[in-house]
Amino acid sequence: MSDQKNICLSVLDQSPIRKGATAADALQESILLAQAAEKLGYHRYWVAEHHGSDGLAAASPEILITRIAAETETIRVGSGGVMLSHYSPYKVAENFRMLESMFPGRIDLGIGRAPGSDQPTSQALAYGGGIGIEHFPTMISDLSGFLSDTLPDDHPFSRVKARPFTENVPPVWLLGSSDYSAAYAAHFGLAFSFAHFITPFGGETVVRAYQDQFQTAGTLDAPKCNVAIFVICAETQKEAEKLMTSRDLFRLRADKGELAPVPSVEEAMAYPYSDREREQVLQNRSRTIFGSPKKVKKQILALGELFQCDEFVVLTACHQFEDRVRSYELLAEEFA
Repeated sequence: MSDQKNICLSVLDQSPIRKGATAADALQESILLAQAAEKLGYHRYWVAEHHGSDGLAAASPEILITRIAAETETIRVGSGGVMLSHYSPYKVAENFRMLESMFPGRIDLGIGRAPGSDQPTSQALAYGGGIGIEHFPTMISDLSGFLSDTLPDDHPFSRVKARPFTENVPPVWLLGSSDYSAAYAAHFGLAFSFAHFITPFGGETVVRAYQDQFQTAGTLDAPKCNVAIFVICAETQKEAEKLMTSRDLFRLRADKGELAPVPSVEEAMAYPYSDREREQVLQNRSRTIFGSPKKVKKQILALGELFQCDEFVVLTACHQFEDRVRSYELLAEEFA
């Protein structure tokens, strides 16, 4: 088993909107959670990007990163991630050079290729300049070039410089749940974050392929990876199962395209599940780690051994904000 002393814990925040609360409440809770995570010793705080959702508030990671970094002092803050296929690599490079200028040495740039939205919303995001997901590898290359001022001489934008100038640039992490993303990360010499909370099986093979195929094309001398996991930790197994019911119903609705706020435990427990829906809930639970602190730690250590990885980026969503914070507290205490 992995040594718990070597495990590094970080946070992934989707800024969930609780039923009965507002998006403004969710974003304020992200700031408060980041402050709590810093005090608890978490290493990074990454904010996600989702569009057109009534259940997830963070549509612009760059803006939220600025606010969170200003309200914290030492924790690394970054995107988990910017969905690069929607945007100009040059503009993303400018945004993150700006962030690096304001918060030197604390910014991470996580990028992904998933749409983070439905098809019509993706088309609206691309309106005016999108060139399609098939160009994603070129966009990665261009982003790295703009960040480091290393575009080749024959590139059409070789004379274009992303500014402001910074002594250092944020490290680039490629986020993904497939071998495609791992292959891109390895080819371009980027750090790789595997989304176990999306794809719970076979991830260790994907990460190993990344490590084996890694090329020193970027700023890294060796492969670097972490694993993003969904966790609900409570004082007892019974309490964790109770809190999970909110996640169960939220995820079930999302799978149906209902991007609704996170329901209360009471609403979730009263929901009349069909047999098929109960099967779907059980399948979704395979992507989650939940239970008492000791049980959760045991599962995380087992994943560390499986992935040969010592950093986990923890995503937690509950209806009550206090339960969410407590989950992170219990996890930090267990690994202290």
